[in-house]
Formats: sequence, structure tokens, C-alpha cells
Amino acid sequence: MSALAAAKLTKDLFGKSIPIASTRDGFGHGLCKAAEENSNVVALCADLTESIRVLEFKKDFPDRFIQMGVSEQSLAAIASGMALAGKIPFIASYAAFSPGRNWEQIRTTGCLQNVNLKIVGSHAGVSVGPDGATHQMTEDIALMRVLPNMTVLVPCDAIEAEKATLAAAEIDGPVYIRLSREATPVFTTAKSPFEIGKAQVLTKGNDVAIIACGPLVYEALKAARDLEKTGIEARVINCASIKPLDKETIIKAAKECGAIVTVEEAQIAGGLGGAICELLSESSPTPVIRIGMQDAFGQSGTPEELLEHYQMTAPWIVKAVKRVMKMK
Repeated sequence: MSALAAAKLTKDLFGKSIPIASTRDGFGHGLCKAAEENSNVVALCADLTESIRVLEFKKDFPDRFIQMGVSEQSLAAIASGMALAGKIPFIASYAAFSPGRNWEQIRTTGCLQNVNLKIVGSHAGVSVGPDGATHQMTEDIALMRVLPNMTVLVPCDAIEAEKATLAAAEIDGPVYIRLSREATPVFTTAKSPFEIGKAQVLTKGNDVAIIACGPLVYEALKAARDLEKTGIEARVINCASIKPLDKETIIKAAKECGAIVTVEEAQIAGGLGGAICELLSESSPTPVIRIGMQDAFGQSGTPEELLEHYQMTAPWIVKAVKRVMKMK
């Protein structure tokens, strides 16, 4: 797969070598592939072409690329007009700027008219690192999930990001894809299932369910491995489709496991954890502990330092599991 051709390697949970790549890399590859398959796919960027991985698209499809400059509101509004004209526009920027600065335009020109607009917010979460709180967008899942007609996707690795991009291009209506800056383990494969509205059960277990999204799914898998050593069998669920949620899989996990931990690199209020709590409160009340940003902004630091500081790594997931199991 060309998106991983130059990827570095790391050791997986079993000591085998696997590539590391950022989800933005997978998006860039998926965007070019979507453009090859559909001539209506166009891309607009807000002065961050290389950083957001739209550079290859610009080189391959120069007549279908528009550089908007630092004008995120125009980015969304003009792309919505292009969608009304029959194009499939992908608008790409840092999540702090889109949807951070242009949420109103996304709402009014995109969602209100239910146009075929695709919003790509990269560099989301605290793993942006030294850029600090202003660029560490942690509120975007909540902002986008609340919009009528909006689909919200948070892929777990580069391969799934490519699949999410292709899926977004194929469905009609506004879609938000959340991406990360850092290179993280690529643990899915070309054969791994991906479908909007569906979650994937990665490990079996009935003692507790760990439901995660984005690159932190890998931390959930690490936690499940550590829990297994203590006799606790955790069901790890990759919930890349935040909206629509896979209600059937989540409710089944709640009933069979009796306790849930959610994991996300975003605000737990309104994010994945909030969505799951809303669902279960109406369908199958279940003890839930939410791991993520606890009503706080980020700060400068390395990605590793910040994920540990805000208690999103595997050891903290293990602690949350042991707490929530006592709540059954």
C-alpha cells in the first residue's frame, strides 16, 4: 500500500514489526484514490496543503484543487456551493480551524442544506504536542456530532483513514473525518472491515467492554492484553463511526459485559463517551467510565507526555476497567 511505503516500523503487541503512519497519511492516499474513481471529487485547502496531505492530490489533479488561503469560513461556504453544483468537495485544514473557526458556515451552508460536503479536520487532540492548547482541538467531535445530517468518522489508523475517505466520497451528505498528526501503529489491514454506522469487535470478552476511537484504539488493545494477564477478558470495540453509532453492537456489549470504558482523545462531554452514555441511558443503563479530556484544555508537551498527563494511555484504561467492574 503506497500510503505506508515509507512508513517506519514498531513492535506490535506480540513483538512483530508493524508500520507506523499518521491517519492524515491515509487520508491523503484515500483522497487521490477517490479522485481517480470519481471525477467530481475536488479538494480545497486553507494554506496547509502539505501538512494536511493534500499535496499529492494537488500534483495529480491540479485542475481540481483550490487553495483558499487562511479563510476557513470561505473554505466551507464555497465548497458547499460547489457541492450544490454537483461536485464532491473535500475541505481540509487543522481541526482547530475547521470546524473550529467555520462551524457556522458548515452548519448553515453545509448541513442545513444537506449538501455533499466533506470536512477533514487534521491535527486533532492533544497529540499535536508542542503546538499547545490553541491547536489541540478536543471539542470537534461534540461540535460536529450535534449537527443534523452530519456523519462523524474517527479512523483508528492510516489504513482505516483511507477507507473512511473513500466511504465519505461515496455517500451523499456532509461528513466530518477527524485525523491525527502523529504517526501511530497501523494494526488494521486492507481486509479489515469498515462500514459507516458499524463498529468492529477486535477482541472477545464478556467481563468489560472497552469502546474506543482514533489511534487510542491501540491503547485499548494494549490495556486488554494487560488485563488478560490478570484474568480479565475485555471486549475491545473500534467505534470509528461516531455518528451514526452502531447501536446494536454497543447495546449487545452493554448487556453481555455489564460495564463499559470509553476511550477518546477528545472532550468526554459530547464526544464518543457522551454519545454512548446517551444511547445506553435510553436503551440499556450500564456503568460507564469515560476516558478522554475531562473538561480541560491541553498544553504544550510531547504527545507521549500529554497522553499520559491526561490519563489516556493503557495503564489508565486498566485502572478505569477495574473501577467500572466494581460498579456492576
